[in-house]
Amino acid sequence: MMTEHSDPLPTSSGGEALLELVAVMDRLRSPGGCPWDAEQTHQSLVEYLIEETYEAIEAIDTNDDVAMREELGDLLLQVVFHSRIGEEATNPWNIDDVARGITEKLISRHDYVFGDATIGDAAESERAWQLKKAAEKGRSSVTDGVPMAMPSLVLAAKLIRRAQRGGVEIECAPPERTAQAERAVETTANEHEFGQLLFALVAAGERHGLDADACLRKAIRDFRDQVIEVED
Repeated sequence: MMTEHSDPLPTSSGGEALLELVAVMDRLRSPGGCPWDAEQTHQSLVEYLIEETYEAIEAIDTNDDVAMREELGDLLLQVVFHSRIGEEATNPWNIDDVARGITEKLISRHDYVFGDATIGDAAESERAWQLKKAAEKGRSSVTDGVPMAMPSLVLAAKLIRRAQRGGVEIECAPPERTAQAERAVETTANEHEFGQLLFALVAAGERHGLDADACLRKAIRDFRDQVIEVED
């Protein structure tokens, strides 16, 4: 929430297209609209949310501006669709509630922009964000709030960064394994070679009947448990 010392937020001249999208979604969902849209639930839309997310990531990875604009539009549709379904809930909520919630969160967690607090560099800004987030949600561990269903490589990196930023210094693997990994990475000259190294590990696992994703998830769970144990 804004403080009494905050400067007023600038007004924006945009938003008309967003209102039109909300109106179109309402028409599709209402009686006389689209039968398929009318049948959808939050649960039935999950597969599309996941698919559109990965398509947006692919557009970003390929630096395709045209595809990025399209895929972000598809993601926006998911937000509007879920918000329209939310209007029919027992305790109804809509797109305004979604937008208002994230706006208030941004203002609250950027008190060095909208209030009197001060901040240093980007790293300090991120630490301040995480501390405010943990306090707001009553979290006791740096691992709280990390979805364990995330893709395993993304999840591993996320938990490692969370532990480091939270001051939890533990090894991700036994010392000999860590040393092996360091030596292997030191021989790679660029991202392409590092990717090849990861791919080679997956291929070697396949040859020996090991599921790389399952093995990594087991190691991730062990790491998370160790982090929580150290925190306690």
